Amino acid sequence: MTTAIEIESLSKKYVIGHQKQERYTALRDVMMHKLRGIGERLRHPLSPNREEVEIEEFWALKDINLEIKQGDRVGIIGRNGAGKSTLLKILSRITEPTKGRVHINGRLASLLEVGTGFHPELTGRENIYLNGAILGMSRAEIKRKFDEIVDFSGVEKFLDTPVKRYSSGMYVRLAFAVAAHLEPEILVVDEVLAVGDAQFQKKCLGKMEAVGKEGRTVLFVSHNMGAISQLCSICAWIDQGQTRMVGSAAEVVNSYLKAGSSGMGGVAEFPDDPKKPAQLKRMWLMNDEREIVDKFSCDEPVHIVFELDVRKKLPGMYGYIGIDKPDGTHVMVSDSFDGTPSNPLDSLAVGRHCFRVSIPPRTLGWGEYMIFFGIACPSANEFYVDLPGNVCSFELEDFVSHRGNERLGYFSTLMPWERLERE
Repeated sequence: MTTAIEIESLSKKYVIGHQKQERYTALRDVMMHKLRGIGERLRHPLSPNREEVEIEEFWALKDINLEIKQGDRVGIIGRNGAGKSTLLKILSRITEPTKGRVHINGRLASLLEVGTGFHPELTGRENIYLNGAILGMSRAEIKRKFDEIVDFSGVEKFLDTPVKRYSSGMYVRLAFAVAAHLEPEILVVDEVLAVGDAQFQKKCLGKMEAVGKEGRTVLFVSHNMGAISQLCSICAWIDQGQTRMVGSAAEVVNSYLKAGSSGMGGVAEFPDDPKKPAQLKRMWLMNDEREIVDKFSCDEPVHIVFELDVRKKLPGMYGYIGIDKPDGTHVMVSDSFDGTPSNPLDSLAVGRHCFRVSIPPRTLGWGEYMIFFGIACPSANEFYVDLPGNVCSFELEDFVSHRGNERLGYFSTLMPWERLERE
């Protein structure tokens, strides 16, 4: 079988500068600090400058080796910051590798970020032709696929509107439709599909599956292990810039989820990230006695408590919690619109805020579960404000029902049986 992508000893280094900072708040303190610095330089002109920037080398990728055959559907998984997006940017020729080489056999179309490759001042119609030309398609080829692209994207009413006025969801629908329908030999898709609604995501997964069956190659990065397992035959797990495991999707996803849940427990804390306008700072699981635990009975509630650090007021911000099995199966979800007349995360004031979400007794069946968390906002520069992913894990035991821990299924709801008199 023909090789579509060959990656040899691929590495990417970034140089990060850290400015030394002192904690001065008053203007007079800042001025005195600067004057002392000048005095020090006059007295000791050869001494190192304490104000100089410290340089740090960061290897986003290190010695990646991977061979992808034509027609393979390959999932790329890993925690945030593992190097997945850097790898895709190198494959898409957006950035150059520091070491190693990549050989690509065929025309590659990539969808990495909302609006990638779109000119904001051009209309949707003009951007379809622009993207097609970038991919090397002739005008006749683009015209032949035009109606199919527009129909798939669902933005026909706004086709002659400049894309700068599109929502993030409209951007993604049109960008994916163009990338998937202009028949590239290799289709590269990042987590950006998560911006779309559930119906559109289903359409996209179906399209990518069809592309793979046509003998074209698909690379798919996602935190959705269910989608990876459904779509991909092969999976590569990237961990701290290195290839940790490559193999069948089922085998790699299972190993990744087991590694992610081991030692996770009922408490998670996160360091400050000033670049995020809002972020999850801490999450913990409690029982009714307000004890922090990670083991519960099916007959007691699971209280999920978390703190958010809000650095900027964001209209429309909302939270998302997913309850997953270790194999990636999505069991249930909740967002901050549930059960309330208004979304309590919308336009939160700057500062620290605490929330609680409770799973009622006799909801989930016995077994192990992981909690997936995210904060999103359509009005923010990036749709996902904070996406820590799998945060905590917990176990449930069924001590009461007749079958106990042999009772099958994802839910433990007790459904009374009632005898009726025959009419």
